[in-house]
Amino acid sequence: MTTPLDPHPAPFHDLLGLELIEWRDGLARVACETDARHANRSGITHGGVMLSLIDQAAAYAGLWCSVPGNIRRAVTLDLDCRFTGQVAGGRLVAEGRVVTRGRNIFFCRTEVFDAAGTLVAFGASTHRWRAGSETVEGQPPS
Repeated sequence: MTTPLDPHPAPFHDLLGLELIEWRDGLARVACETDARHANRSGITHGGVMLSLIDQAAAYAGLWCSVPGNIRRAVTLDLDCRFTGQVAGGRLVAEGRVVTRGRNIFFCRTEVFDAAGTLVAFGASTHRWRAGSETVEGQPPS
């Protein structure tokens, strides 16, 4: 997913069809237009798609960079999810927020909503910035 909000390619995002729609310090919104490709054997959107939305929205919330063209990177240390509804297709939007951050670690909460605005999943996650990504200035891409 290469967008004006994030010019750095993310092939996994392209595979799932994820789109970064809002990004600022401590908050990110990631959307996915789900269809039959995203369904499980029961015909509903696979939970892994929602889990991926939670992971990516949370990570982006902690990876906003104040210097255009620079990049920040992190790894997910822990991720949990609760499903509160089913989706048979359509637009999903995940909103990730940084709850707190330390020197190397940040913690997030994320909610996923269907096209009607109904909460269908939520989660919490822990992420660790990679070396050079601890500050909002980030670093030039390698």
